[in-house]
Amino acid sequence: MGFHEVRFPTNLSFGSVGGPERRTEIVTLVNGFEERNSLWAHSRRRYDAGVALRSLDDVEALLAFFEARRGQLFGFRWKDWADFRSCAPAGLPGARDQIIGTGDGTTRVFALSKTYRSGGQSYVRPVVKPVAGTVKVALAGVAQQESVQFSVDTTTGLVTFATAPAAGVEISAGFEFDVPVRFDTDSIQISMASFHSGEVPSVPVMEVRV
Repeated sequence: MGFHEVRFPTNLSFGSVGGPERRTEIVTLVNGFEERNSLWAHSRRRYDAGVALRSLDDVEALLAFFEARRGQLFGFRWKDWADFRSCAPAGLPGARDQIIGTGDGTTRVFALSKTYRSGGQSYVRPVVKPVAGTVKVALAGVAQQESVQFSVDTTTGLVTFATAPAAGVEISAGFEFDVPVRFDTDSIQISMASFHSGEVPSVPVMEVRV
């Protein structure tokens, strides 16, 4: 799958609408009870970038970005302003935000992830597009130095240690991240008259698996 490691302009994504969706199959039995089955292990996010456009310059920037991606052909990075940090939205990422693994004395590569918890239940979301320069890592609570004790691949979300963490050592990380997406349309229709009167085009964007 083609993917461009470039972020959709953040001034255009700010104000967009969207969020996660899941695919659940529901069968109602003759006794009125239901059987429910989740078809996806992970949720998929959808957004509409059109509602964030505020000026003709925004329209021009959108068109340039759309054409450079060849419509739906190439994926790109998207900043979800409601959920782009390993910590609370108002906080700053810290090296102990998320537990991403436990050392075994052999494994050197660990994948970034974010855990969502509510009511005793949890969901672990893979993070594959961390933002360069924001990733912090700790071993047993002790901060590690990037490029010396570990490296991070910002295209995959994999953290590689220079030396495998010892058995039983808790590995944690903090970071900012983007969502891998693509346009969900091969056409954008813009009416200059309606745009001036307050109407904006629909520009659907959807998360992709990478």
